[in-house]
Amino acid sequence: MNKPTFAPEQVIETLNWRYATKEFDPDKKIPDDVWHALEQSLVLAPSSFGMQPWKFFVVRNPKTRQQLVENSFNQVKIAEASHLVVLAVKKDIGADDVPHFIDRMSEVREVPKEKLEGFANMIKGYFKEPPFPLVPDKWSAKQVYLALGFFLYSAALLEIDTCAVEGFVPAKYDEILGLAEKGYSAVVLCVAGYRAADDSAADMAKVRYETDKVVEYIN
Repeated sequence: MNKPTFAPEQVIETLNWRYATKEFDPDKKIPDDVWHALEQSLVLAPSSFGMQPWKFFVVRNPKTRQQLVENSFNQVKIAEASHLVVLAVKKDIGADDVPHFIDRMSEVREVPKEKLEGFANMIKGYFKEPPFPLVPDKWSAKQVYLALGFFLYSAALLEIDTCAVEGFVPAKYDEILGLAEKGYSAVVLCVAGYRAADDSAADMAKVRYETDKVVEYIN
């Protein structure tokens, strides 16, 4: 058995260190190499069938970010955090998107496309005749939250503070960032950077139900 990179107690310590940061230090920026790792946590996140029905928009322009504050219920962390990521879904994903994914799989794994035909048909069948009512954008949104989770935990491992944000107006974000014409729609945001020294939320006890209230073993 391979020795784990992190001891169990380190994982728990990291999870306890992380919190939804309310105030960021606007003068502290994430170093490029650290940001690259966080960027890759989004790229490497899992998704159903591996379809990756998303795109992650990193907003750099200070004026644009200030404009977005006004459409995020005036949460100044949208502008003050080192980085702002808008996690968006690819609109109306479906069977027509499968060939492009199979092309990429064939390229990366060096497998002839004809050998992937069965897998491709299975995915197409899922979209065309789903086993349960399927709303493409809602399905894609579920996948986006997997990527968000990877990003949050990867950031914590690197001692980068984050806060996931649902308090914003998606339609305005789509408009300001030009997402609609690119075929995407904003689902959730995440700001990342370094907590402000006076962020009172940093010292608050983490409120969670007892383990036996949320974890049940069925034998």
